[in-house]
Amino acid sequence: MNNVSTKTLIPNKEWIIEGSDGKIGSIAKIKKGYTFLQKGKQYNFKNLTELGIVLPEKITKSQIEIQPESYKIYDYPCNSKPYGAVFNIQKKLPIFAKSNKSKSQFCAGYYIIKFRKGWVKSFCPKLITLERYQYHGPYKTEKEMKSELSSLNKV
Repeated sequence: MNNVSTKTLIPNKEWIIEGSDGKIGSIAKIKKGYTFLQKGKQYNFKNLTELGIVLPEKITKSQIEIQPESYKIYDYPCNSKPYGAVFNIQKKLPIFAKSNKSKSQFCAGYYIIKFRKGWVKSFCPKLITLERYQYHGPYKTEKEMKSELSSLNKV
């Protein structure tokens, strides 16, 4: 049994599988799972455990480096692909929608929002939430936001 390792070609999309004897094949993420290419043959799988049908060696998700896709609007991170991104100068907020047809607007970045029970951390909240409640932000990193939150909780 070979020792299997993977090498990332394109983050979250394509990997090369290598064994002790060299390259075994490659895996690519597709809409409905994964495709495995080996010696000119293509095999499609719903998940990585099904790959064992073709490969006697086990490949686990931990061997394939899957990182969440990251999007940014004006240097502020957001949790989905932004549509219609704008920077509201009056409110100083990076605003976006999550789809072309969406009427809901979200604010990119990290925030601290004051609800009845106290200050709560939030990532990409809805614009309407920030309009209704007192808040601090946006922050570009979670570390910045947590630092501000700890100073607010001391007061």
